[in-house]
Amino acid sequence: MIPPPVETTTVAALFGCLMKVPDDPCDKPPCRGCSSYLMEPYIKCADCGPPPFLLCLQCFARGFEYKKHQSDHSYEIMTSDFPVLDPGWTAKEEMALLEAVMDCGFGNWQDVANQMRTKSKEDCEKHYMKHFINNPLFASTLLNLKHAEEAKNAETAIPFYPSDDPPRPTFDSLLSRDMAGYMPARADFIEEFDNYAEWDLRDIDFVEDDSDILHALKIAVVDIYLSRLKERQRRKRIIKDHGLINLRKFQILERRYPREVQDLYEAMRRFARILGPVQHDRFIESYALEFELRREIKRLQEYRVAGIRTFCSARMYDRLKTSREEERLKHTMLAEVLQYIQDSSACHQWLNRQAAIDSGLNPAMPVASNSGRRNAPPLNLSGLPGTEKLNEKEKELCQVVRLVPGAYLEYKSALVNECSKQGGLRLAQARALIKIDVNKTRKIYDFLIREGYISKA
Repeated sequence: MIPPPVETTTVAALFGCLMKVPDDPCDKPPCRGCSSYLMEPYIKCADCGPPPFLLCLQCFARGFEYKKHQSDHSYEIMTSDFPVLDPGWTAKEEMALLEAVMDCGFGNWQDVANQMRTKSKEDCEKHYMKHFINNPLFASTLLNLKHAEEAKNAETAIPFYPSDDPPRPTFDSLLSRDMAGYMPARADFIEEFDNYAEWDLRDIDFVEDDSDILHALKIAVVDIYLSRLKERQRRKRIIKDHGLINLRKFQILERRYPREVQDLYEAMRRFARILGPVQHDRFIESYALEFELRREIKRLQEYRVAGIRTFCSARMYDRLKTSREEERLKHTMLAEVLQYIQDSSACHQWLNRQAAIDSGLNPAMPVASNSGRRNAPPLNLSGLPGTEKLNEKEKELCQVVRLVPGAYLEYKSALVNECSKQGGLRLAQARALIKIDVNKTRKIYDFLIREGYISKA
């Protein structure tokens, strides 16, 4: 008596059977009874294997037995002629769609339909987008995986995610140079560490008539090459594990520490390759906590020496200390103005600079004296093209730095565009973009920051 077939009730199990049994009959094992190529449907013994014991319908019907396989064993009917995700699509067509998208590329729906032959272009696109892209079941699964990963990293010292996908800048852009030519899509660098290690192997060829010494020498060269590859992979692993590829994010995390902790961070960076990323960051966090505690203890000791016993008195002490520092700065300013009092032009410039400082603006012109080189007179902008596009503050800047309006507008556009791409701009980046005098670049950069056209990185 032939037992009933084993029922498979889950979609995952059905897809598992399909993945194990390719659609091409030449890729399947032959029938164990007649050695012919198997065509669906065919029979798989549920009690025998591995390897799977497969029979065609003819051999199964005549009760074929071989070694341990008996005709009364449980069995599975292997077929893909059943719906999985859509009643109008069989499992075989589902697999054919996935293979066609893999072969032709996502979006080439006409080529996908031509390869499938049983569905139209619109059917393929609609079915794929509905069940494989916008399927809420897949989306919820990915969301659960993300939450599980966040919960796993919740107890780390800092929010560190080494698997974050780094930015993908355009080739030879400023951000690409900051990332040392890293190519995220290939997880590789344009120029690797020990980039020419392969050159030592280009002329090596193992032939039968090599002497033992020559053969051993070639083997030694290959071993040396393998050790260089291991060193290359070790360095890449350290860069990836510690998040050093995304240099901007690494610098942002580093700048949140006080200056003293940043100095230790720089000194201890060479030991990061010994510790893991989380252990290294915990060490830095522990030192930062110790630094904060020591600073707080020092402040409390200062209060105790001054005879302060309550926090109310401490707040009053801090206000008085701040006012004393301001008075000291005023005395320093007085000494500075006395230094330039003999030069009326320098004194006038100093007063203008102090007025700008008091109003919250950066001084536009430095103090000059007769002892140094005289400043050039302001540039006359009347009649120059582009002047009408400038506001009053921009005209004043162009007059001070002696820059024609057209060049200023070009430099401003370049800096604003780069800032919008990078999310911020540093002075060094601005100097790399504008190939003019560094002092003029600094004034333009400070002016754009002050006016809100760009922001600091």
